Amino acid sequence: MLKDQGSSSAAEWLARLDDVGQREGFFRPLGADHAALFVARKPTLIVTFETAETIRLRQPDQMPFGLSVCEMRDWSHLCLIAHRDRWYRDPAIYAFFDRMVDDAFFEQFEKVVFFGAGMAGYAAAAYSVAAPGATVILLQPQATLDPAIAGWDPRFAEHRRLTFTDRYGYAPDMTEGAGQVYVIFDPDQTFDAMHAALFRRPFATLLPVRHAGADLYASLSSMHILHSVLSSAASGSFDARLFWTFWRARRNNLPYLRRLISRLEADGRPCLAAQAARNAAARLDNEVLAERATYLATLCRKGGTKPQA
Repeated sequence: MLKDQGSSSAAEWLARLDDVGQREGFFRPLGADHAALFVARKPTLIVTFETAETIRLRQPDQMPFGLSVCEMRDWSHLCLIAHRDRWYRDPAIYAFFDRMVDDAFFEQFEKVVFFGAGMAGYAAAAYSVAAPGATVILLQPQATLDPAIAGWDPRFAEHRRLTFTDRYGYAPDMTEGAGQVYVIFDPDQTFDAMHAALFRRPFATLLPVRHAGADLYASLSSMHILHSVLSSAASGSFDARLFWTFWRARRNNLPYLRRLISRLEADGRPCLAAQAARNAAARLDNEVLAERATYLATLCRKGGTKPQA
């Protein structure tokens, strides 16, 4: 269950969510490990899968990220919240989406977008089957943790006891009824790239973002482009070309630039790393990068050998 985090207690935080749900839609616990918050507004719906930890530690108002996107346009929002890392594999979640399908819940909306990252990306893909035609945006999703398919991924070994072979199980198959599916991943992250490859379908677009790092949600959030991605998806204008326009924000993002420069140096390319550091330092007026450029230039002149102390 949720532990105390952030500036308010777990009980106070859940009470806030319940208050929002009572005023504008509903807030509903789904078993011991999940909950659903729905805010009813205009007939455009963004469905996000988020964790309690991420909401409470990364969102300034401790409200779901998806809600912050929807409030700008007065759109409707449905958030599936996980209190623990169980990949949303819970009969209570199955029953929730079954009920939504029976009630034709998603049919009342003109546009539906599903979004999630990592574990939540898996869930966004798996449960998108409940809303045929939805646009699906996934950040470094897992396709499954079933060892018969993804036994090559050692990162989540303790979670393999979860069942991924029953209902809403294999995420790539569950996207068959979707509209467009976009899978954003860093090809330098080997296991993320392998999972992304399992999502390859005629209607799926893979968007490799090299040097984005192991936490893609944090990286794109620091570039301030996630709001734009979801907003454009919900307005029907999102495509690969627009994403690459958003991705240009990396040129002014210090964490990205540090990763890029470090990778070039690690690959034995100090001259190119020096050029990248010098360019970034000049554009951003950053003294630390300027010093790094000087060091790398010295390394370059010495043929890639670290200078003597």
